[in-house]
Amino acid sequence: MIDKNFCMSSYLAFRYIERDDMDFFAGLHHRNIEPAKDKVKVSSADDIDAAIEKNFSNLRGKKLGIMLSGGMDSAILAAYMSGCDAYTFRFLNGNFQSEELARAEYYAKTYDLRLHYVDINWQTIEPHIDAVLKNKCAPVHSIEPQLVVAALQAKADGVGCMIIGESSDLIFGGMDKLLAQNWKLEDFAKRYTFLNPADALENPVDMNYLFERYRQGDKINFLQFMDNVFSIESSSSYLNAFETAQIDYFDPYANLEMAEPLDLHRVRNGEPKYLIRELFAKKYPNFPVPDKVPMPRPVDFYFADWKGPTRPEFKKNLDMKKFTGNQKWQLWCLERFLNLFDELNHHE
Repeated sequence: MIDKNFCMSSYLAFRYIERDDMDFFAGLHHRNIEPAKDKVKVSSADDIDAAIEKNFSNLRGKKLGIMLSGGMDSAILAAYMSGCDAYTFRFLNGNFQSEELARAEYYAKTYDLRLHYVDINWQTIEPHIDAVLKNKCAPVHSIEPQLVVAALQAKADGVGCMIIGESSDLIFGGMDKLLAQNWKLEDFAKRYTFLNPADALENPVDMNYLFERYRQGDKINFLQFMDNVFSIESSSSYLNAFETAQIDYFDPYANLEMAEPLDLHRVRNGEPKYLIRELFAKKYPNFPVPDKVPMPRPVDFYFADWKGPTRPEFKKNLDMKKFTGNQKWQLWCLERFLNLFDELNHHE
């Protein structure tokens, strides 16, 4: 079914098109990733260690690379990859956390990885934006074009499969702000929505139906919501980026699940990802456990002076000071996507 207004609203609210049967244009079908099946249950750091080791054993014979940040998840995976290539983002403009680069260097040195920096700025990512839009048939997350830059650099180095640690946060309780309380539905919907379509679009579609699907009285089953919604949005971004670059990738965490329910008390009292923290301490006994490190996306820098969208689908004279850098990316990317496919359809 073609419903541009629904698709625009879904992308702004959730960063992906939630309904598989909805598309922007005729002949253009987006695709979301399917969650892994036949998951391995783990209840301790040692269980996770053994499961990851087994996952890596299935990759023997492939030349591996790893997306290495300063955080725990990729640092742990580096411990199974001695002699491989590691790729760390370095932003060429503005301020960058030098301590994160130092941690990545420490991880690489500890396990004898060849560390390569992936230097990013607008000039390096912009040439890849249309490619990820065309491959996804939808607007994209801001990490996707820069993942393509990293993937192509690794591919040029002869890497055949990139290792990522994207799923760990969701599986092991790393999203502590979203896990911080037993949310009322309305409060969670406001907290989770990336950009309210009514704040930007002339003809917004109400996206609250998706939250209502998980209603429990005046509360929401936020854990199930995140398992079913966030996992698809996040993992689909990696699928699209590496597929666009035409290189294999693998997430050794993706087929794991906790055997017991997540201990929310521990998460809410300073121990997010408590099993991962324990495993990190085993792999790096002489190094402090780092805080959560999101993948750098310098969208605040890129869009500091952007005046906003001009297409008729958007409200006129939007006050861009009210939007965060990530929200500005979404608005800009949505407009770029609409312009791109309007042009392609016109030429056809």
